[in-house]
Amino acid sequence: MNSGSPILIVDDMHPALMKGLEERTYAYTYLPDATREEVLAHLPGCSGLVVRSKLKVDKEVIDAGFQLRFIARAGSGMDNVDEDYAAKKGILCLNAPEGNSDAVGEHAAGLLLALTRNSIRAFDEVKEGVWLREENRGEELTELTVGIIGYGHTGQAFARKISGFGCHVLFYDKFIKNIPTPFAQEALLEVVLDRADVLSFHIPWNEENDGLINRTLIEAVSRPFYLLNLSRGGIMKTQDILWGLENGKIKAAALDVLENEKPDTWTLTERMFIQRFIQSKRVIVTPHIGGWTKASYRKISEVLLAKILPVLSKDEI
Repeated sequence: MNSGSPILIVDDMHPALMKGLEERTYAYTYLPDATREEVLAHLPGCSGLVVRSKLKVDKEVIDAGFQLRFIARAGSGMDNVDEDYAAKKGILCLNAPEGNSDAVGEHAAGLLLALTRNSIRAFDEVKEGVWLREENRGEELTELTVGIIGYGHTGQAFARKISGFGCHVLFYDKFIKNIPTPFAQEALLEVVLDRADVLSFHIPWNEENDGLINRTLIEAVSRPFYLLNLSRGGIMKTQDILWGLENGKIKAAALDVLENEKPDTWTLTERMFIQRFIQSKRVIVTPHIGGWTKASYRKISEVLLAKILPVLSKDEI
């Protein structure tokens, strides 16, 4: 192994990452089950830290890794990493949204089809011995305008998947402008909210986007719409989505994320909201599995490796 400072890898990672480091003789320490205390003990002297979701990389962790050159997260979001503080310390932050974007795009497309064709509801009824056709008459995607909020890797992947169904796709992104894309048409947010039959959100959770899907936004949409959220639970207000469903503003909703994704910590109020979601025939909730496929597990590590290697080569670790 390379005699330089090791890379500390915590949480479960696909072997492709470790194999790639070994092939290039870079030293690493793999502690997939490490506690926070163990991570803090191992960090001094490490040049890199690779995490998934288990560890909160805050000021304490960053200060403990006083020789860190990079922090890499095996996933798309960076909400468990204090990027601002890392930047102040001169530490490069990396992630791998390219690795699971196809998986998220597929899941979003599948959820949209399930909503518009009442597939889950109809199956539940059949299991109860109920055979309803007219009540489950659906809508065809060719008749719908899909609005995508956030046109990064996952937003673009979703656009690619659904464009084949013949629907009209609009996108709004605050930062991505004037990019050539055959799958969607760029539009102002006001235009998307005015024309969309479907709104799908593919944005990071940060201070600016906290609670973005709220009553104000829901009321700004010109017609009843299908709602998809496969990004982060923090970008939505659960009680406002329930209000939209109960007041006819939202036709149906598919959520792959929740504000709080730890059932054993749900408050009585949170549990009540979730029960109302589950009991509704117009809601689908999945346990944050949009980007969770066998292929994405591998591809995330491959993408991360490709981003880490130039840093290691540059710093001659």
